[in-house]
Amino acid sequence: MRLLTARLSANRRSRFAGPVVMLLALLVTGGFYTLLSPAQAEDSASRTDDVAKGRELFLVGCSSCHGKNGEGVDSQAEGWYGPSLVGVGAAAVDFQVGTGRMPMAAPAAQAPVKKIVYSEEEIGQLAAFVASLGPGPAIPEAEQYDPETIPEDEREEAIVRGGEFFRTNCTACHNFAGSGGALPGGKYAPTLIGVDPVHIYEALVTGPQQMPVFSDEVLRPEEKRDIIAYLQSLEEQPAYGGNAMGSFGPVSEGMFAWLVGIGSLVGFAIWIASHTARSTKKGIHP
Repeated sequence: MRLLTARLSANRRSRFAGPVVMLLALLVTGGFYTLLSPAQAEDSASRTDDVAKGRELFLVGCSSCHGKNGEGVDSQAEGWYGPSLVGVGAAAVDFQVGTGRMPMAAPAAQAPVKKIVYSEEEIGQLAAFVASLGPGPAIPEAEQYDPETIPEDEREEAIVRGGEFFRTNCTACHNFAGSGGALPGGKYAPTLIGVDPVHIYEALVTGPQQMPVFSDEVLRPEEKRDIIAYLQSLEEQPAYGGNAMGSFGPVSEGMFAWLVGIGSLVGFAIWIASHTARSTKKGIHP
């Protein structure tokens, strides 16, 4: 290094001194950049590859309803409608495709949960392509939705808070126990029991079907996680009153009382009447 410095000092008046110093500076800068940012370059290339593969999947399985560029399709004459996907974000794709709701077999009032068509890798590629169409909610990290990330000594309090949020914002559609319920126009609020926590979180931030969007300004991420913790506690809660009958409340209980309770009494009464001793004229003498 000293020898190099001495030579540069001896030749500092040379016309080649400036270019040599500039070349050394560029080599040093490039070396540091290569050392510090290879992962970023690799991630960028990986995302570009995912977007390209996701577009190929999209053109085959989604473009007939949502358009080749996710702009949406509206054919009132044929009753066919696919909303625009620009700005829905990767979270919407992960929810809809990851629960089997999409692709739909046929237009309907609501997309039902069914068998998942795509692999986890393909879902990620589709999500990357849709995310490239416009800014929208990203697929959440585990810290945002997983109740297991809540410290053990704070979990009980989180469940209580989550129950308050749920009863205030969600029970009108999903029932007090998260069992779901009917809605107008042939639609329904699905059950939340046994649903993957990440999909509950994604539903909250994307508002699928007729569900409203609960942005971070409405419910903070930790409040959404508290709701998920409360729903998980319902799955572990025993039915103290006996058979919960789906936790649908007085409707299912009243139907059970009429069909089974009163129905059994009516049947028993008919059986008694058919086996009652009858008087006959046989053996009667004047």
